[in-house]
Amino acid sequence: MKVPALARAAVVAAAATLVAGLALAQTTPQPRAALPPASDSLPVPPPPKIAGTAWVLMDAASGNILAGENYDTRLEPASITKVMTSYVIAAEMAAGKVKGDDQVMMTENAWRVGGAGTDGSYSGFEVNKTAPLLEMEKGMVVQSGNDAAIALAEHVAGSTDAFAALMNQYAARIGLKNSHFVNPTGLSDPEHFSTAHDLALLGRALSHDFPVAYSYNKIKEFTVGPITQPNRNLLLWRDPTVDGIKTGHHSGAGYCLMASAKRGDQRLISVVMGSTSENQRAVDSQALLNWGFRFFETHKLYDVGKAVAKQKVWKGATDEVQLGVAEPLLVTVQRGKYDQLKPMMDVPKTLVAPIAKGQKIGTVKVMLDGKVVSQRPLVALNAVEQGGFFKRLWDEFWMWWESD
Repeated sequence: MKVPALARAAVVAAAATLVAGLALAQTTPQPRAALPPASDSLPVPPPPKIAGTAWVLMDAASGNILAGENYDTRLEPASITKVMTSYVIAAEMAAGKVKGDDQVMMTENAWRVGGAGTDGSYSGFEVNKTAPLLEMEKGMVVQSGNDAAIALAEHVAGSTDAFAALMNQYAARIGLKNSHFVNPTGLSDPEHFSTAHDLALLGRALSHDFPVAYSYNKIKEFTVGPITQPNRNLLLWRDPTVDGIKTGHHSGAGYCLMASAKRGDQRLISVVMGSTSENQRAVDSQALLNWGFRFFETHKLYDVGKAVAKQKVWKGATDEVQLGVAEPLLVTVQRGKYDQLKPMMDVPKTLVAPIAKGQKIGTVKVMLDGKVVSQRPLVALNAVEQGGFFKRLWDEFWMWWESD
């Protein structure tokens, strides 16, 4: 049977279309299967390279070090020293020994050692005239005025030597183990030293213990008489979350910067020492802060006044005590690992009344990968008075029974 020409042409065309379609299917890229989303459980990449002698990045909530290099090496802190000076002044004010409206004299000694005639930074307060303590302190903090630091030290302690003794006493109380101060300014001296680690702890202490004094560090400029000077912390203009803390520089120390930023509930503190320039210390500090905020997160686990656990009490008017924390327990961990945190309560096996409200009972520890990442004392949230004679006698019997 002979196939008509028109039919043969249709078959040929269909075959050609099929072949072309197969060829196109083989050459046209096919969509790939969707990749799984990036996971925050991946290992944290290394921190940025820092152009400095020593540096550290610290979580302010726990004091844990997130990254660092040579951070326990003793170095000259330059004008970051003035953070310690601020801490002493704030502590002495809190103790009622000095007041914010005290009139502080810009003595000739302060003016000669730290004033405009020197190579260091100065505030510009007039010699042999007074200014309110808080104004003088802002001149020290914002303008990094050496003259203001010396005048304040003389007012608080009578002399810079006596003030340095106070600095070292408070440093020990804060827990600075590798620091020794001989002046309130940070001017070079072989016996004047600190470490990146200690300075981060100092910044943490100032922000926590004296937030008002800490807040002066975010002031961008300050005027004394006809002279207006800017804060030397460049990050105050580059990052709105940065609110401190202090710069430092001299030939022996290089360029230093203690910076701090708060994003949400999370505060990080960076310290860079021995950097190569004013801009480099700012760039490196910004990179450290950004790295820390990206790869770590802070959570509040327990708040003040909220019961964390209940514990049986023997011989009491009531049979249990509620336990909580005296200050919030915050923990900073690698992003994606929050669900892996394991709280542990370390409390005495036997509690016997009376128990006072606020009495330390034990410790709550937060574990991650078998390590303690944060801990706080557990305290009694309620008082438990001693029970009556028969209650105590009955509990005594059961304590004996259960101990066998």
